[in-house]
Amino acid sequence: MQIFKNRIVIGVACIILSLVICFAVTPLFNRSISEKTQIVRVVREIKKGEEITAAQVKVVEVGGYNLPEDVVRNPETAIGRYASADFAPGDYIIASKIADEPAAENAYLYSLNGEKQAMSVTVKAFANGLSGKLQSGDIVSVIAPDYRKQGVTVIPPELKYVEVIAVTADSGYDANTGEREDEDSERELPATVTLLVTPEQSRILAELEADGRLHLSLVYRGDAGNAARFIAAQEAVLEELYAPEEESGEGTAEGAQETEERNGEQKDSWSMEEEIGKAEEALSGSGVE
Repeated sequence: MQIFKNRIVIGVACIILSLVICFAVTPLFNRSISEKTQIVRVVREIKKGEEITAAQVKVVEVGGYNLPEDVVRNPETAIGRYASADFAPGDYIIASKIADEPAAENAYLYSLNGEKQAMSVTVKAFANGLSGKLQSGDIVSVIAPDYRKQGVTVIPPELKYVEVIAVTADSGYDANTGEREDEDSERELPATVTLLVTPEQSRILAELEADGRLHLSLVYRGDAGNAARFIAAQEAVLEELYAPEEESGEGTAEGAQETEERNGEQKDSWSMEEEIGKAEEALSGSGVE
């Protein structure tokens, strides 16, 4: 008799529990699943290191159940920041995958303001690029063997002092940032060196790259303020080399081209020793060794 009563109690408890599940728990669960929330979704591909723009994202309404806690819900949180991972169309923007600054290996590219350009030259031999010892911020001179087929090895006056902004390995990763290096991996050797140059300097570098003959020699490494003085001295030489001449041809496209050709022909490396000497005297007077 006692066993029968226990079975009745268990049966009644099971019925009550099932009713609670059906009429209380299940509606709450369904309500939580059906609740909508707004999130930021990618509509155009975003590459790692790229700045996120309003055209690449949009706000959509989705079910709020099982969303990541750090999913971005406000577009202002994402727009103007930089992706630290690749995003494909349809992906959610996750707060942990965006940053206020671009990725370290691309940061120097975002500092360009239109006045100068970043240009890479190939390190064709280990010794040509200072045996892999160059670093960002170094000031180098570009040495040109048989410059413009003149049979002499010179440092073109336009490339006396040039700033290094990156040293890159064959893998595409910067070899001077310590990136992808650990105790078990071998250090990657540089394949290219990226320099910060003016349009005039870039044209000469392109010639040397096409000839396949250039060497880089280290001039200065150290305080950024002192390095800036070398660059200022180089800019003074460039102004002297490419100063517009006060002639009737000035102001026209043909006159500008003729002026540039005359500058390239008449002001070779040995004719600019005086300007370089003045720049170096200015540097030594400023206390730069």
